[in-house]
Amino acid sequence: MPSSSTTVISKCTIHPNQKSTIKTLKLSVSDLPMLSCQYIQKGVLLNYPPYSFEDLISFLKTSLSVCLSHFPALAGRLITDQDGHVHILCNDAGVEFLEAKARHLDTNTILSPIDVPGCFKEFFTFDRTLSYSGHSKHLVAVQVTELADGVFIGCTVNHAVTDGTSLWHFFNTFAEICKGVKKISNTPEFNRNTVFNSPAVLEFPTGGPKATFSGHEPLRERIFHFSREAILKLKYRANNGTLLQHAEILGKKKNDSLKVLNGERNANKTPVLETFLKKNTRTEEISSFQSLCAQLWRSVTRARKLAPSKTTTFRMAVNCRRRLEPQLHTYYFGNAIQSIPTLASTGELLSRNLYWGADLLHKNVVAHDDVTVRRGIKDWEREPRLFPLGNFDGASITMGSSPRFPMYDNDFGWGRPLAVRSGRANKFDGKISAFPGREGNGAVDLEVVLAPSTMAGLESDPEFMQYVSTNL
Repeated sequence: MPSSSTTVISKCTIHPNQKSTIKTLKLSVSDLPMLSCQYIQKGVLLNYPPYSFEDLISFLKTSLSVCLSHFPALAGRLITDQDGHVHILCNDAGVEFLEAKARHLDTNTILSPIDVPGCFKEFFTFDRTLSYSGHSKHLVAVQVTELADGVFIGCTVNHAVTDGTSLWHFFNTFAEICKGVKKISNTPEFNRNTVFNSPAVLEFPTGGPKATFSGHEPLRERIFHFSREAILKLKYRANNGTLLQHAEILGKKKNDSLKVLNGERNANKTPVLETFLKKNTRTEEISSFQSLCAQLWRSVTRARKLAPSKTTTFRMAVNCRRRLEPQLHTYYFGNAIQSIPTLASTGELLSRNLYWGADLLHKNVVAHDDVTVRRGIKDWEREPRLFPLGNFDGASITMGSSPRFPMYDNDFGWGRPLAVRSGRANKFDGKISAFPGREGNGAVDLEVVLAPSTMAGLESDPEFMQYVSTNL
């Protein structure tokens, strides 16, 4: 493993280049539970730019300032009013910007090990910082680390302010501005007049909440790559050898837009396509990603060597923007997610075929419609609570992020990222994050965090490893 020793050279605050016209934004039912979660840490590894690192830093600072004028909430701070409601105060206080160096590391050295090297954790700041700390800390920190032949741009964002959709929207816009656009492609929507807006108050202990997981247990972290071909084989198997040809391309996730420009659906759908989409709501076929999740669930559960009677849980985060009726704006800024837990006994999950577990996941996802989202909101309002992140019974898996996030669209002007990596934040035994594969076209990377013995068992599981690509 490459030795890790990253040196921070400078630190400053970047302010928006225009004053915010928004005063405050109230945290929603989807935002508030995240106050006990750590800041999100996501970043991109890029080739070295065709100019000096000093020029790059100056260029990124200027572009970030412009970007923040489109995302004023990120340059603010959290405040709690006298009634106990938490808001984002859009006061242009700015974000933290760090320049760092790790020139003893090169891109091949940090991408080639089987396990993710610890140096990536040094490419981010605000380590183990809870989102509640946004009352006194920056809501965003950007760290740019110079390597021997590349740069890593790491973005740390308060999880009570953004979900993954909003994070990557911000990141993409930052990159887009760096490329010189005068008008950004997608404007964020800050309207808080949604079903997630609530009068409910979430109470906190003195000093704020604590993390819901230890964060100090021994862990291994590895990226498993699945090609499009491997994913299709998994999907075929999960559907018992029956697939609806082209259905996942045209009808893929009825909650996804076909083509979106500034949050509006493409209005140029032909009558034939309209009819197809109405008839094919994708409720009958298990998706590629659900197939992959089911295989992971089976294999990790087997590697944990749990008792047959032990209940195991696979928890998935879902984007509610397109599940609501009427739908939220595609670029609604903030958290608009809910968690879907699927439960099964270890014995039944492992004794049945892949289809059985995949079908459980599939039915839960399909059933999470407008009614279910609203029921979840009402349930939270009756009992406001923080999100219980962690693996409390040793039998849980939590899937985060999404292979649909446009992570590799972050071209800052000299080429697409070589890789996407995350920091230490919100990681525990059983935490999985899904990224798109760099080659696109349906490939998926899974960032898998497990106890060392469980990871060893997963690596020895032929049912799982037959789908993993080794020639990255």
